[in-house]
Amino acid sequence: MESNRKPVIEFRDFSFQYFSQAEPTLHDINLTIYEGEKVLVVGPSGSGKSTLGNCINGLIPFSYPGEIEGSLTVCGIETKKSSIFALSQHVGTVLQDPDGQFIGLSVGEDIAFALENECVKQGEMKEIVRKTAAMVNMDSLLNASPFELSGGQKQRVSFAGVMVHEVEALLFDEPLANLDPATGKTAIELIDQIYQDYHKTVVIIEHRLEDVLHRRIDRVIVMSEGRIVADLSPDVLMAADILKTLGIREPLYVTALKYAGVPVTEALRAGRIDTLDVAAVQNAICAWDAAQPELEKRPANESILEAAGLSYRYVEQRPILKNLNFSIEAGEMVSLVGTNGAGKSTLAKVITGICKDPEGNLRFHGEPMDSWTIHERSGKIGYVMQNPNQMICKSMIYDEVALGLKLRGMSEEEIRPRVDKALKICGLSPFRKWPISALSFGQKKRVTIASVLVLEPELIILDEPTAGQDYRHYTEIMEFLRSLNASGTTILLITHDMHLMLEYTPHAIVLHAGEILHDGTAVRALTSDEIAYKASLKVTSLYELATRAGIWDCEAFVQHFIDYERSTAR
Repeated sequence: MESNRKPVIEFRDFSFQYFSQAEPTLHDINLTIYEGEKVLVVGPSGSGKSTLGNCINGLIPFSYPGEIEGSLTVCGIETKKSSIFALSQHVGTVLQDPDGQFIGLSVGEDIAFALENECVKQGEMKEIVRKTAAMVNMDSLLNASPFELSGGQKQRVSFAGVMVHEVEALLFDEPLANLDPATGKTAIELIDQIYQDYHKTVVIIEHRLEDVLHRRIDRVIVMSEGRIVADLSPDVLMAADILKTLGIREPLYVTALKYAGVPVTEALRAGRIDTLDVAAVQNAICAWDAAQPELEKRPANESILEAAGLSYRYVEQRPILKNLNFSIEAGEMVSLVGTNGAGKSTLAKVITGICKDPEGNLRFHGEPMDSWTIHERSGKIGYVMQNPNQMICKSMIYDEVALGLKLRGMSEEEIRPRVDKALKICGLSPFRKWPISALSFGQKKRVTIASVLVLEPELIILDEPTAGQDYRHYTEIMEFLRSLNASGTTILLITHDMHLMLEYTPHAIVLHAGEILHDGTAVRALTSDEIAYKASLKVTSLYELATRAGIWDCEAFVQHFIDYERSTAR
């Protein structure tokens, strides 16, 4: 069948080595993507999937030079003999950070940028821009500033910007990286709409496998250590049982099938929850659910942080936080979730004292915090930002972790044992004399956590601790945080990651438009269509599986899954 189809992207015995690297990043790639296919490329961090994408769009070798062996043709063009400009006429690329792709001062200008470079006549240009914006439902916002748009709207503008040319292929590089769950779901639906309506060849590079499989995918290309280790349909991939061994998270509903003793075969069509043959697994799922014990609830502890009537507004602006009332117990691990702009980061800044003079009451162990300075709060409450590079001040690891104690006037004799302890807890002892520049992103994240831990806070707030991490690194970070929590540290996690909510935080606070929409179990938040819709969350596929299997208490089923997973992980 494939012999009758036109190859759009064709790798033949292709290898690539960056000039700055001692070893090749890609080895012996043989891959053909045909006209009209929609292909997903997955793999752990460092597997070479982004490098593969950069070869397709011409960034390699023209922006990132290196040594190429073998052949890569895109729409019949040998890429190493071409140029980025020539390849952009055939392949449109959407980057993971839409802000990094904006050039114009308005949506219309941004979409028109490539046409202006080619000196297209203004009348023709306006018509192309209007038509292209309409493809992504942005034609009513052509005069808006890109930086006033929501995350989902920014994605739509990025999509339009690469479609002004009649490109044959579209390449999406981690399109879900900065999107909340509901917006990510919409982005996948939009990619699918463009794919179907305009018959494009689509390549998606993304580690959020289950989210991409919300819509049909023809093939999943699995990469590891610069090689293609699988090229399978989603149904066959789920039956192959190779994802976890490579550090790639399989869909939760597939894990649930395995817990229930179901052999996952191609015939089950488990590549998507929508196509799964639920009738074939219903009895096993229901029997497993009925056999799960009900665990005793943890006894309540005293409150460590309590808000009553808490409100906050930036100067002369509408309120960002509105009459919040909540309590976090000592020793809890809590997720703070909601769409972009819901007030999550503002709440963290109010708690840490960065945002001053809120209305209402905030108490720590029952003591009012009104008069506490940022310095006083930092001794009790640690705050770890999403991007470690925004927190790091020193060039050496030891100096960075010791900085907070030095600023408190402590002697080196007092500082050293506390720094050594924090480095040990964070798994950084072997690197104590290393420069920070030599660390990976995940290791830098641990340095920022160590620099907070060394102050011995009782509560740590972490903003998106797992953003952009593959499953292996995600698990390392979260198991490390779980161990901190087990030793008595209370942890508040600001996150978009629904899996993180379910797996690690029994308690979830959901914000919507500055108000508390839900303050209770994470399971409840992710099994309620109403809460999920309002807060731009997404109900878990475990809930969908239970609903379709006819389980009457879907919330209990999801809780059983979480309890079982925790018990087998020990």
